[in-house]
Amino acid sequence: MKTNKVYPSWDPMVKLRQEMKLRKFSPRTIKTYIHYIQECIRFLNGKSPKEIMGEDVRRYLESLADNDKSSSTLNTAYSALQFYFEKILRRKFFATIPRAKKEKQLPIVLSQQEVTLFLSCIKNKKHLAMIQLLYGSGLRVGEVIRIKMRDIDLDRMLLHVVQSKGAKDRYTIIPQSLKNTLAVQSQLKEPGDFLFTNGSGGRHTTTSVQKVVSQVAQRIGLSKNVTPHTFRHSFATHLLENGTDIPYIQELLGHAKLETTQIYTHVARNNLSDITSPLDA
Repeated sequence: MKTNKVYPSWDPMVKLRQEMKLRKFSPRTIKTYIHYIQECIRFLNGKSPKEIMGEDVRRYLESLADNDKSSSTLNTAYSALQFYFEKILRRKFFATIPRAKKEKQLPIVLSQQEVTLFLSCIKNKKHLAMIQLLYGSGLRVGEVIRIKMRDIDLDRMLLHVVQSKGAKDRYTIIPQSLKNTLAVQSQLKEPGDFLFTNGSGGRHTTTSVQKVVSQVAQRIGLSKNVTPHTFRHSFATHLLENGTDIPYIQELLGHAKLETTQIYTHVARNNLSDITSPLDA
């Protein structure tokens, strides 16, 4: 008898991957979900997924909490397991399992002086342009490495961010200081080419950009924990400090909810600069 390899598969793990692809989950989400599901099964000593009960899942999530995993990690694992057991195995026991309370942490933001110092210490022109776009356009690191030449509109000085987080497109601004650099690249590359390519002609990885940021931060002795996303936080905060309205910042960042953007009101300096410390009074 021939095995039917057409969806749906009888193998729950294969069916899981197929289901996530059909739902257009990002490759990163698929990899993350499969990681937590397989880790949970290993934690339960290879127990058959069809025999796993709510208490088993609770014990696994509790083990993550005991190992000081963040609320974000706990909730990602929760979402992965809920999707697997409810959508693939048709099991219904998550109603009794609570999600972790979200940690309310303020974003790390660089001052404009720190950004200037950071940029001045980057000698590689390609690396410099990457960081300039992270900060000057408010991009995520994954968005920077996926920029193609056809996404750049130098007449309107706008960047088309294609199918980013949440499978959404948006437009953001291009810094005037990068216009000449991007114009030169547009003469050298085809519309479908990536703006940033590695030595073999392929696109850069997020890890390579993270490495550049880490090395520069260490070189200049920044005490803050600086990542590529720090520049996106700094972009939003500095726009707010310069008087840009929150809805415009929300649109540039691509946030679905205004509440997500409003976190920058808690770190913007202009909300606190008029207050005098009692020590100075």
